[in-house]
Order: sequence, then C-alpha cells, then structure tokens
Amino acid sequence: MNHNQDPIIALATPQGVSAIAVVRLSGQGVIGIVNQLFWGSDLSQQASHTIHFGMIKKGDVTIDEVLVAIFIAPHSFTKEDAVEISCHGAPFIIAQLIELFVAQGVRIAEPGEFTKRAFLNGRFDLAQAEAVADLIAADSMLAHQTALRQMRGGFSLTLQALRKRLRHFAAMLALELDFGEEDIAFLDRKDLHRLADELITTLTELIDSFQLGNVIKQGVSVAIVGKPNVGKSTLLNALLQEERAIVSPIAGTTRDTIEGTLHLNGIRFRFVDTAGLRATASDTIEAIGIERTKTQCSKAFVVLYLIDLSDMTLTQAEDDLVTWELEGLPLLKIGNKMDLAPASALESFKDYLLIAAQTGNGIATLKDKLVQLVAQQPSDGLATIVINARHCDRLQKSKQALADVITGLAQKRSNELLVVDINRALYALGEITGEITTEEILGEIFSKFCIGK
Repeated sequence: MNHNQDPIIALATPQGVSAIAVVRLSGQGVIGIVNQLFWGSDLSQQASHTIHFGMIKKGDVTIDEVLVAIFIAPHSFTKEDAVEISCHGAPFIIAQLIELFVAQGVRIAEPGEFTKRAFLNGRFDLAQAEAVADLIAADSMLAHQTALRQMRGGFSLTLQALRKRLRHFAAMLALELDFGEEDIAFLDRKDLHRLADELITTLTELIDSFQLGNVIKQGVSVAIVGKPNVGKSTLLNALLQEERAIVSPIAGTTRDTIEGTLHLNGIRFRFVDTAGLRATASDTIEAIGIERTKTQCSKAFVVLYLIDLSDMTLTQAEDDLVTWELEGLPLLKIGNKMDLAPASALESFKDYLLIAAQTGNGIATLKDKLVQLVAQQPSDGLATIVINARHCDRLQKSKQALADVITGLAQKRSNELLVVDINRALYALGEITGEITTEEILGEIFSKFCIGK
C-alpha cells in the first residue's frame, strides 16, 4: 500500500510541564529541515543513530538548547529518515519548536501515524503494530509481557504458519481444477479434513485465550457482594491496605459501588465494593445501589460472596445465594469475622474461605486464591494469548469458514466451493496481520493511538 512520506512532527512525550520532552519528526528530508534550524554539528554529515548537542534557533533568537538524535532510513522506527529532539519540557518551548518546523513545511502527525508508517513500510505487520498501543497502555507486568511478546511477532508467526498450510491446500485444489478433464487428484481429501480439524483446534485455543487476554488487558474485575454489614468495605480496605471505603456498623452505608485497584503477581485486579443485598431497601437510593450490585455481578470475572460467620448459618448463606440468583456466577465463597464465630459454627463452612477482614487474617490466602483463578483460565501453556477484540472476531470468522470446509467435504462439494471457503479463512487471518487490509480498517485502528506514536 503506497503512502506519502511527507515530513510529519508530533510531541512524543506526555503533555504538560516536565523536565524534558521529545519532539519527533519523520519523513522525506526531515534531517535537512532540522539541520537548517540547528546550531551545532552539520547533521547532514553525521552517521545514523548519533546524538548531537546544540541549539534550535529562529533567526537570531534561541528557542532552546537541545539534543538531536538522527536516524537514517531504513534504520528507524518508521524506516524513513527520522529525528528526535530532546528539549526542556516547558509547553511554551514545545509549542515554539513545533510551530517553527510547521513553518518549514512539516505537517502535524495524525494519531498513530508514526506506527502506521512503520507498518506500511514493512517494519512489522498489523498485529504487531496494534501491540505497540497495548504495550504503551500496559499497566501490569502480565499485560506488559503479553503485549511485548505480540509486538515481537509471536502471534504473527502462529498466523503465518496457519496461512501457509491453508494456501498449500487451496493451490492444490485449484490445480485439480486446471486438470479437471484429465481427472488428476493432487491431494487426498482426508488430508484436507485432517488439516481443517487441526486448524480449528488451534483457532479454538486462540479464541478461548481471549477471555484471559481481555482480563490481562483490562484488569480482573472482582465484585464484593453480600448482605449489609457483613464486612464488604472492611474487606476492600484490607485488600488495598488503605481506607478506601467508609466502614460503619450502620447497615446500608455503601449506597453505590466503590472501586480500588491492586496488582498481584503482575496482574491488575479491580475490586468493586457494592451495596449490600437485602430484600427491602431503606430508600430509593439504596434500591438503585442494589440494582448496580447485580449489574456488577454479571460483569465480574469473579464474585466474592461474603457472609458474616458470627451471624449466619450455612443454610441461610446458601438460601441467600438462590434468592439473589448468584449460583450461576463465578463465585468465591468467603466467610468473614471468623474471629467472632464459635469453632463449632466454622466446621460447617467447609466450602468457604474463612477470613477476618478486620484483623487481616486470611487476606494473604485470598489474594493467592485470586491469582490462582486467573492462572487456571483456558490457554495454560499456550504461547500466544489473544488480547485484541478485533483479532478474536477474525479468528472466529476463520474458524467458521474452516467448519464450512469440513461440511463441504462431507457433502462432497466441488473444488470451487471448497476453495471459496478456504479463501474466506485465509482472508480473515490476513486481516489480522494486515496482509489484507483497507484504508478504512487502518484509519479505525490507528485513530486510537496517541499523537506522536
């Protein structure tokens, strides 16, 4: 796909006051453009990947003392000539620099345009380009590692292997069509059936991994639910080790959801303290809070169902699960206030994790259990984890096309129809890596990137 290499510019570091900032340029002639305004080394005579100290001037007026790094095509992120100017981080200085270069014919970059150019110039494929945005947005160790693995091409290599095997069978089927009158067979249809089965298995594993990938990317949503005054807010505070929620002996203190974030073993957990569940709300506001609790439960990765061991029997606890329609949800049953309950009462709660949120007893065990729940998700041992919803959608389309191939083989459909279904599978996979794409798709993807990346 052709594109202009007109010079572009953008701030590559966050907006606002900072010690330093980096202004980034890429495109045809940018080294020469910067050289015209730079007082220091002659940049046109310098080697790639070198840094030079000097001043950027507007006539006789010095804008700032800067460090200029130059990258000569194709040895740059965009595979174009590129320059990165490190200046002081005052917004006024940054604005002056950008205005100065715009006056020289450099255009303000569109969101994600640097990465888009890297893709168009063959620096990496589309799946890797999207991983750049995921890497920037990563807010946990696991999200960082997953995005980095995808950016380095792990996912792309898996897809390339799938496409290679499919292209071979499509070519053989097409070849049989060319020799139709001679009745020559170039492949065994049992082999095609076997291949389709194998690829469907691989695609299914990748699709299933999206549940874990989405959790890694968005954070693990954990809803803390239970009747009023069972210690939900105390549990939230104990998990976060801060006074995030108001704790009171008055039932119904929490009227709305309260959220807090915690990183455990490189995984980001988003805990939501919810309004207490009871049959009759004290007022309209509490009733709305209860409805929001039910909504949070339906969206949560796991629901921490909390009961008061000092004030509830096992039968009552299990009856409440049915009453509040929590049984079908991913539940972790927790008995709180174990320090206030008699030992005889605790023996019946064998399926419950027993804690004392007020003293912190059992909190470490609860954290370990949450990490284990994430680790037990499908895709254990799978090298590639899908973290992008667009990728998951295309994988599902490819899987359906292969399922149609198997149906076609069973119904002894013609080679022409089988090739159509195989090409559908190839097309869907090609949309992930960018081997098949349109300006509309690229615009949608890169518009979500930040300016300067």
